[in-house]
Amino acid sequence: MEKKILASYDAQTIRVYQAYNPSIAEEAVRLGHFGSRFKMERMTWIKPSFLWMMYRSGWAKKEGQERILAIDLSIEGFREILHGVVLSTYNQELYQTKENWQEKGKLAQVRCQWDPDKDIYLQPMDRKAIQLGIRGEMVPRYVHEWTKNITDITEYVHETKRLLDLGEIEKISLPTETEFPLTVTEKKILGITK
Repeated sequence: MEKKILASYDAQTIRVYQAYNPSIAEEAVRLGHFGSRFKMERMTWIKPSFLWMMYRSGWAKKEGQERILAIDLSIEGFREILHGVVLSTYNQELYQTKENWQEKGKLAQVRCQWDPDKDIYLQPMDRKAIQLGIRGEMVPRYVHEWTKNITDITEYVHETKRLLDLGEIEKISLPTETEFPLTVTEKKILGITK
């Protein structure tokens, strides 16, 4: 199954999505970055695929995921996150032995998981979408250095789901996501062989 990062991005920033409860989301939108209600010591997962976020959050209906935030990260920060990745599944070519991979995983500040991407009906597609889990020293950098803008898109999510339920697909305007260019090194780190 093909692996690629499809995302909304420009020369300066790339958009990732996260789902939170209202108190964390409202504080983040007000401050322009995550605040005291956000737990810095926990791993936080970012997803560049809008529809994968919809699948994960149940269109913002799951408990604790009622608010969807679009976070614009600096390209430099996003690439730094990619360079810290250890894959969540064993890859012999990258890690040689399972023990080596497990050891790297314990120390890793970024975990990378590839899952089947989703279509608008949240059915699996024939390609994989990336999720990146950040922890340790990466988290304060994500919050204070790399986050350039936070937008609450919950209303847009609800309206998109309403149109979908009505069968009015032609009225839905999904975010434009195109392939994010990766270096040879980044592809290798992410386990992309093609």
